Amino acid sequence: MARRVIGIRTEDKNRWERRAPLTPDHVRELGLDHGIGVRVQPSPQRIFPDVDYASAGAEVTPDLEACRVILGVKEVPAEKILAGKTYAFFPHVTKGQEASMPMLRRIVELGCTLVDYELIVDRRGRRLIFFGRHAGYAGMIDSLWALGQRLASEGFVTPLEEIRLAHQYASLDEATSHIARIGERIRHTGLPAGLRPIVVAFAGSGNVSRGAQEVCERLPVQSVEPEDLTSISEDRDRPRNVLFTVVLGREHRLERITGGSFDAAEYADHPELYRSGLPSLLPHVTVLINGVYWEPRLPVLVTKAALRELWAREREPKLRVIGDITCDIRGSVEVTEKATTPGDPVFVWNPETGAITSGVAGTGPVVMAVDNLPCELPAEASEHFGDSLLRFVPPLARCDWDVPLDALELPREIRDAIIVHRGELAPAFAGLERLLHTS
Repeated sequence: MARRVIGIRTEDKNRWERRAPLTPDHVRELGLDHGIGVRVQPSPQRIFPDVDYASAGAEVTPDLEACRVILGVKEVPAEKILAGKTYAFFPHVTKGQEASMPMLRRIVELGCTLVDYELIVDRRGRRLIFFGRHAGYAGMIDSLWALGQRLASEGFVTPLEEIRLAHQYASLDEATSHIARIGERIRHTGLPAGLRPIVVAFAGSGNVSRGAQEVCERLPVQSVEPEDLTSISEDRDRPRNVLFTVVLGREHRLERITGGSFDAAEYADHPELYRSGLPSLLPHVTVLINGVYWEPRLPVLVTKAALRELWAREREPKLRVIGDITCDIRGSVEVTEKATTPGDPVFVWNPETGAITSGVAGTGPVVMAVDNLPCELPAEASEHFGDSLLRFVPPLARCDWDVPLDALELPREIRDAIIVHRGELAPAFAGLERLLHTS
């Protein structure tokens, strides 16, 4: 039997994308333990050099025609899709994202199969392959940078000003060690007396939020409950050498429109019965980290109206930074008008005019909305991701992709993550058909 060969494509979405779905160590293991060959397209920007893949046994070549299965990270440009191949990457199509429809249409036209990493979940619906925690790491680092810079623009001198952007550190360890040293300075010298207690609120409790919390905990922090926010904000005698953190679960960030307590089952079936509960909390928050899952049928958590009301009520509100790690454009954070890049990561949304201005200075909150945050920590993110993906690669490589969808010999986790097979939408995603012809 001919040796099975899979491909790893070059990431070409933007100059910041340096991740890979598999590292050279993973490639070596596939060859030695499973007899699977790997072709890797050359890349001058990938965090792992081409020579490392070659040393691990891969063939470095731009030609992936011999590979039935091709692995990537981000979306594949429509013009670079090869006919009849099985692709696995993050396509961002299940919510009907308009920008991804030309790519999906081309996948269908060329008779390809598409596996969405985001849909590979266990029986409890928990994702098995993800960059989420690293998005949280990078998003928190960038949000702390934004806070330090914003406070500096207002004339406050704090150690937070020395925090760098995530991609400016050599590694995650270097970043967290630096933040920990800054935390020690805050613990010993405190923060300026003119600052009300700094409160960092985390919306969400999944991998993104947990990653962000891990980074924030390198600073001197004290965890509080949402019910305590008002008293913390008003108590100017609170210690000035700590930051306060609060995790906002769904029961705190959502409220029933007609009153009554939050009901998870009801919300799952009828989200239209709920609205954001954040407007009453935002006046007491300095940094809001948004790490929630969102789709158009769900309530908007941070509305433009709520921010306009906040700035109309207070000339200089406590809220300085919104770290929108989920980065759904005009999604759960309505003022996320655009995605930003690691090179230009933030903008200020002006509640009076609705205008957005690059940078940290001005009237309104600073919004951090980098849409591919894990690329700022490319080595660690790729290693973690590849560790999770590796066990699924042999079944992907062995599979006879020419048989019908229900006859594919694949683990359930992979079968359920197939959006398109041989040019036809899987039954679970038939609703995307109309979007293919209207976008």
